[in-house]
Amino acid sequence: MEGTDSSPVGYLEGVFVKDGCRKKGIGKQLINQCEEWAKNKGCQEFASDCELNNEESLKFHLKVGFEEANRIICFRKNL
Repeated sequence: MEGTDSSPVGYLEGVFVKDGCRKKGIGKQLINQCEEWAKNKGCQEFASDCELNNEESLKFHLKVGFEEANRIICFRKNL
């Protein structure tokens, strides 16, 4: 996993909290549950990502304890 040193690594594919429910700790509770699941599976690290221009997601990740590991640009090509 990008930016990690161990394997396996727990990975957060996505998290979403409706607008009216934000800023109440629900997102953090979801993350905590995911982290516990990963620990129970033997993971020592937990990873996630967000789009480079998604400032709200970046702020959320930092607020719940993630640290930025690196930034990448993904490429695709039609065949």
